[in-house]
Amino acid sequence: MIYSHTVIAGLLLWNESRLKWTGSDTPRNPTRQKQHPRLNVNATYESLLTTRRRFPKSVPLSEMVEFLVDVWEQEGMYD
Repeated sequence: MIYSHTVIAGLLLWNESRLKWTGSDTPRNPTRQKQHPRLNVNATYESLLTTRRRFPKSVPLSEMVEFLVDVWEQEGMYD
């Protein structure tokens, strides 16, 4: 199958963005100090996900998943 340069460039950009988002672009070091959370500890589901405003800084996927699971558990939606 032949791919255009645009498709290949798009795939490379997507992979780069995905690595940054998932946090996989940094070496895993268990002794490394945990980074400060990007989400405010007082954030609510509504304040984060019902707005069209962008986050000031990108939020790692693992942090967003943890936030959502916590909210769903509190609301009895995740057993």
